[in-house]
Amino acid sequence: MMGRIIAPHGVKGWIKVQPLTAETRSLLDYRTWWIEGEEGWQEQSVTSGKAQGQSLLAKIEGCDDREAAASLKGKTVAVARAALPAARAEEYYWADLIGLRVVNAVEQDLGRVTAVVQTGANDVLVVEDGRERLIPFIAQVIREVDPGAGVIRVEWGADY
Repeated sequence: MMGRIIAPHGVKGWIKVQPLTAETRSLLDYRTWWIEGEEGWQEQSVTSGKAQGQSLLAKIEGCDDREAAASLKGKTVAVARAALPAARAEEYYWADLIGLRVVNAVEQDLGRVTAVVQTGANDVLVVEDGRERLIPFIAQVIREVDPGAGVIRVEWGADY
């Protein structure tokens, strides 16, 4: 997920988007978006866009009036994985962390990552195994991320 459509903008079919990217404008680097719909994901061409504060204004091909734009309110915006740049060493896309097993230094299985949240100070892994654990995604805690093996090794107690 790269953003969420939060409202129509004006009467000519523009939409207001809350980007979920590190930089507000970076979602506009992609001219093809996938928008969640009632019948699944639909590929859409972005014909124009601009940043407006912490949100974006975008014009989607075929979305020509306020009613069409309003029908998109609340929908999720995504970008094809193949369009994204490769992650650099020691960097991970959140989507690659979801589903990984989390194991501590004494091999206790703490559960699986179900979400990653941004707190402002650092990212936090949401790990569940019948209970929810919030584990900071910081160097002092994360020992190894091995997507190939499906595991994240952490310095974290099972009772935390």
